[in-house]
Amino acid sequence: MNEFNAAIIEEFRANEGKVGGPFEGAPMVLLHTVGAKSGEPRVTPLVSRPGEGGAVVIFASAAGADHHPAWFHNLVAAPEVEIEIGTERRPVTARVAEGDERSVIWEAQKADAPGFAEYEAKTDRVIPVVLLEPRPA
Repeated sequence: MNEFNAAIIEEFRANEGKVGGPFEGAPMVLLHTVGAKSGEPRVTPLVSRPGEGGAVVIFASAAGADHHPAWFHNLVAAPEVEIEIGTERRPVTARVAEGDERSVIWEAQKADAPGFAEYEAKTDRVIPVVLLEPRPA
């Protein structure tokens, strides 16, 4: 894990899910995955938004890189994961939004957080929108 993410994770946990800096005021989650190749546990801090039915939505923007982030590949390989929201840890199942569902969520995210429109402008790939849907513990 890089130092930037490690510092965000530490701040998130020390402040009940709140962070400052470039993410101040943004809803955040910590995504727990297992490396698809390594089998090692991973924790990734991500901007999120509430979804329907208790889901949490995350975006595989990779800040506009021309490739999907590693965590996205890990989710596709093993979609049953956990997230931290505030001080709570929840089991969820990841599902990639498609079609109109994706478009509605993506457009709302760009309107609420214009940096995501900047990420989209930097790349030719379609940025995946991922719903993390609650599952029983």
